[in-house]
Parts: sequence; C-alpha cells; structure tokens
Amino acid sequence: MEPVTLTTERLFLSVFTPADTDETYQACQDPEIQRWTTIPSPYARVDAETFIGRMVPDGWRGDAEYTFAVRPREGGPLVAAISLHHPRSGTWEVGFWTAKEHRGRGYMTEAVLGLARWAFTDLRCTRLEWRAEVGNTGSRAVVERVGFTVEGTLRAGLLNKNTLRDAWIGALLPSDLGITSPHPYLPARD
Repeated sequence: MEPVTLTTERLFLSVFTPADTDETYQACQDPEIQRWTTIPSPYARVDAETFIGRMVPDGWRGDAEYTFAVRPREGGPLVAAISLHHPRSGTWEVGFWTAKEHRGRGYMTEAVLGLARWAFTDLRCTRLEWRAEVGNTGSRAVVERVGFTVEGTLRAGLLNKNTLRDAWIGALLPSDLGITSPHPYLPARD
C-alpha cells in the first residue's frame, strides 16, 4: 500500500521521513519508552535511522505494518508514533509510544481512535487488538479511554529485550465505534 495520511481534530498522522530522525532519536531516549516498548535499549541514532529508512517503508510496501508519525495538525514537534501491525484474518494489532513532554494531553487517545476508524473502514479490519506488558498502566489507560475491552492476561505473551513477559490483551470491534463490520458477529452465550 502507498502511505496515507490521516487527520483527527488536533493531529496529523503521516509516514515518517528522514527529517524525523533527530526527533525520533531524542524521544526514544526516554527510559519509559525503552522500558515498555520493544525498541532497542540503549537506543542509538542508527536505530532511528534504520527504523525510518528501512522498517517503516518496508512495512508499507509489504502491507505488514503501517507506521505513522503523529504531530499537531497545525504543525509542530513529533508527538508520538503509532502503528498497525501483525495482520491476520482481518485482525490488526495497534502499538504506540508518546514523547514524554506530550503525555497527558489526550493525543494518543485521539490518535488510536483515528487509526482505529481508518482500520475498520479502509482496511476492513474486523478486530483491533492491543497488547502491553502487565504494568504498563499508561498504555492500558489509553486503550480503555478509546473503548477497548481488556480481555485478560497472556502468560509469556510478549517478547521484550529477549525476555518473555506477561501481557495484557484487549480488543476493539467496529461495532464498539458504531461502524459496521464486514462480517456478522455472533457473541458466545454462557
């Protein structure tokens, strides 16, 4: 797929470009981003260059991962990164980080909601999943505000820094946002 841009009320989501390398490198120096995400730690400038120059374009070309740089709609600094990845049977997984100085403003909630609407309408996604290491309460708060249902804990559900860790898992369905799914859904009855 060719990269697309998305807009929300306050945000502009676009593909990363080489001009984003310095801001990405700086944001990823935050110990919290390194702790809770699977980025390399320590995070070197070459990691930002590889991410932007190879990983992001390869993901778009291969329809395997759609990664966006998140900025204020009127322009300004890099606020966050967000991606859809691991597509399988109509399900995608969302992952994200927010630069330290931009947390607590609702930007990531808005970005996840905008990305979810795009996934459900343009990609015909039937289920959007989220996984985060148990204890990442910031990430969990974001998805709960969006409307995800936290469905449980996966034992050894996330490989991070060569260690399997327990992970929370949650999901958002098109119907949770008032969007029609491409397939009917028959919930289980106990």
